[in-house]
Amino acid sequence: MPPDPLKTALDAARLAGEVLMKHIDEPLEIREKGRRADLVTLADGASERAVVQRLRADFPQAAFLGEEGGLQTGTSRERWIIDPLDGTTNFAHGYPVFCVSIAFERAGEVVAAVIYAPAMHETFLAERGAGATLNERPISVSDIQTLSASLVCTGFQPARYERNMRYFDAASQMTQGVRRDGSAALNLAYVAAGRFDAFWEFDLHQWDTAAGALLVREAGGRVTTIDGDDWTLESESVLASNARVHEESVEIFARLR
Repeated sequence: MPPDPLKTALDAARLAGEVLMKHIDEPLEIREKGRRADLVTLADGASERAVVQRLRADFPQAAFLGEEGGLQTGTSRERWIIDPLDGTTNFAHGYPVFCVSIAFERAGEVVAAVIYAPAMHETFLAERGAGATLNERPISVSDIQTLSASLVCTGFQPARYERNMRYFDAASQMTQGVRRDGSAALNLAYVAAGRFDAFWEFDLHQWDTAAGALLVREAGGRVTTIDGDDWTLESESVLASNARVHEESVEIFARLR
């Protein structure tokens, strides 16, 4: 019987979480990756090594795409998409909003996802066609109907704030609140769990969104680009919502362009 990718991903995420929690209480070696406030720590690499080793044990022919390790080709139509530490800046400052994000892609389609937040003991799982869970309990998006009644979230690099400035300002004026807590993967998971009603962000990569997008969709939400176009793994922006406030969000953001 072939291994279950969701179980394998869960095992790998927990191993990575142990690595991260071990490092968080130790002196951190921190550097910027190329632009101001884009941080990386030794924990990022250690977490990714733990993840890849566990995943490769069950899926030796799969390809890997990781934030730290880049693309490693495989010999099958399967691929793991990994962010070993989403929310590095939070992690470096001891702020507990960070996670391990793992998605499993087969024949171009993400079919399983795990987002594990070890500091908060929360495990989000999704399997295509089977729904989404938080700590083994089913979750669904919120039933909020309008942006005026919504709590929304965004993210941006400090060096690229100007691109998001008008969107942030508009959302701040039209919603009950806008949060920016530094982990795109967790923000997507929080939309899936009904904690946020919508989330948007520019300048993202596949490892930021692959797992979270599946969670949102399996929890009954909607995922597009910020423009409202079909979202794919190659998309560089994301707008995820409970579906009920999606069109309103797209329309408001369109006016800003």
